Amino acid sequence: MKNIQLQNITLAIIIGLAGFAALAANGCAESQKVKSKSGAQLWAENCQRCHNTPSPSSFSHDQWTTIGMHMQTRAMITDEERDKIVAFLRQ
Repeated sequence: MKNIQLQNITLAIIIGLAGFAALAANGCAESQKVKSKSGAQLWAENCQRCHNTPSPSSFSHDQWTTIGMHMQTRAMITDEERDKIVAFLRQ
């Protein structure tokens, strides 16, 4: 009886670790997709999904930096994504 319980616990641990590994690998693949995207792509995917975005010439470089910091929280994007978007808008 104890042997069966030990086998069940061992199996549960192995399944749990395998699931964790799969999630971790998927997260890494997703971040690689983001790394390959340009600021223009990220801008279109993250900013334009909620509202019409103004022309890049509508704000100064400093204003885009401030807007990027504010909108990062609202859009739940990473620092890297924000930096790419702001760099695109500041061109």
